[in-house]
Amino acid sequence: MGSLQLQDFAAGWVGGAASVVVGHPLDTIKTRLQAGQGYGNTLNCVLTVYRNESVAGFFKGMSFPLASIAVYSSVVFGVFSNTQRLLSQLRHGDPSHTPALADVALASMVSGFISVGIGTPVDLVKIRLQMQTEPYIDGNTKLRPKFPGFPVYRGPIHCFRTVLQEEGIAGIYRGVGATLLRDVPGYCLYFIPYTFFCSWTTPDGCISPNPSSIWLAGGIAGAISWGTATPMDVVKSRLQADGVYLNKYKGILDCILQSYQNEGLKVFFRGITVNAVRGFPMSSAMFLGYELSLKAMKRHQTETNP
Repeated sequence: MGSLQLQDFAAGWVGGAASVVVGHPLDTIKTRLQAGQGYGNTLNCVLTVYRNESVAGFFKGMSFPLASIAVYSSVVFGVFSNTQRLLSQLRHGDPSHTPALADVALASMVSGFISVGIGTPVDLVKIRLQMQTEPYIDGNTKLRPKFPGFPVYRGPIHCFRTVLQEEGIAGIYRGVGATLLRDVPGYCLYFIPYTFFCSWTTPDGCISPNPSSIWLAGGIAGAISWGTATPMDVVKSRLQADGVYLNKYKGILDCILQSYQNEGLKVFFRGITVNAVRGFPMSSAMFLGYELSLKAMKRHQTETNP
């Protein structure tokens, strides 16, 4: 069982790296729509980023997520899979027993809760790098003699170090509450649909789902999870983008109230189309990378230890 645990973490790393490469351009558009100003709609945002920053603008801030989200996904999938096996062991005396829906939900919540510790700093650095060329609107600039359009951070390490020096640990974990409120239910709506659709699309008699079933189930699960997580994702993005040029929000409730008062209820669904569309290929790549690499590692283990 110990070797299998390591395989789950390693396979999660592969899946995470694949999802970042596939999904980062749409993630940049999503962040600009949610926390930026003056883009109007998705198409206008895409055209504006391309005109002003060329293709490189869509991949801004990707190096840090590529390195860190692979580790993050490793933790998510490793914790989820091992929690499922632990629950099956406790309930049925067999870790390989097919988990019940309640076990999948509990394992999802545990992985979502634990992942926040890694995911919050990663998201903050990514969003700060994506947002630092945004136009200045108004606010308190007492901390920074910096100008809109002028890069505040030279890269992910400089961004992390600057936030830590100026805002402390609380700054690195800015938006952690919103991330928790997004990810704990979000992972339930990620792993439960995936488990259901994999089971539904896998023919009777097959031990494991085929790649097309994994691709479809992963994509649908990602679209559902990211689509429903959009309102809290908007709040999280605004809280974490806050501080590049100004400090506007005092916390989750203040961000919700200010956003609602200034832009109405629709603001909490800004980027929902991008989130859902982006969620499909990202999650397809994530689950394909995870399942196929896990299968390859198990096959290698069988061959070397017959």
